[in-house]
Amino acid sequence: MNIRTIATGVAGLALAGAIAASAEPALEETLEIDGQEMITQAPAPEGHPFDTVISGWHYRTPETRALETDTFVNPAMLYVERGEEIWNTVEGTAGKSCASCHGDAAESMKGVGASMPKWNAKAGKPYNMDLQINDCRVEQMGAEPYAFDAADQKALVAFVKHQSLGMPVGLDLTEGEMRKWWEQGKEIYYTRFGQLDLSCASCHEQHNGRHIRADHLSQGQVNGFPTYRLKQADLVSVQNRFKGCVRDTRAVPFEPLGDEAMALETYVTWRGTGLSVETPAVRQ
Repeated sequence: MNIRTIATGVAGLALAGAIAASAEPALEETLEIDGQEMITQAPAPEGHPFDTVISGWHYRTPETRALETDTFVNPAMLYVERGEEIWNTVEGTAGKSCASCHGDAAESMKGVGASMPKWNAKAGKPYNMDLQINDCRVEQMGAEPYAFDAADQKALVAFVKHQSLGMPVGLDLTEGEMRKWWEQGKEIYYTRFGQLDLSCASCHEQHNGRHIRADHLSQGQVNGFPTYRLKQADLVSVQNRFKGCVRDTRAVPFEPLGDEAMALETYVTWRGTGLSVETPAVRQ
């Protein structure tokens, strides 16, 4: 027996010990945010491994689910309020704010967060909100780009995506080379990484509905990101979550916003087609 076989066997035992019995998600519950009903279950798009896509909200405890139903008590709304301040703040050599070009975000940004990542022909790759904001800051405002996962970047992304609250997620895979990136993301999703020899699918597909330590394994939908994680008491971006998941397999994480990470975000976002944007969601 070689070292890799031994390591894989040990990893398998560790995973078996960490994953506990199944627990049914609260599918009978309905999510309303300030009286607006969210789509938390939807028919899966063609080619999806599940018949129904389900929001991670259904997999959380009653207490956690309740936090998301009222924007007054949702701790992540503090970040959304900060994002609104940034939207209206002039920065950079051009003397502009986001509002200088885009006006009222409630009108100009409605639907934008439900359709990203989108194809960016100039960059030759899919763009998410983080990349688009940095392009606008540099090219339109003459301001410095945000460092990855900067607090203000997360706040502004949350604010913009919140303007699409309740709208169904839907990517246009016919634009440019989006389908090629989707395929790359799918390959990454099913590739096992690290000393624990795990893929995204290992948890969110093969063991969906079971418990891993104290957490309930959802389908891994990203329709609520950036999301407030009680574990970290902070707003967490989807790219940060990818980084954390890959790190937890004891592998080297992808470069945030790099090609691998953007391909994965494209595919994972598509897996939640039809679910409402819940940003900012609350998770454990």
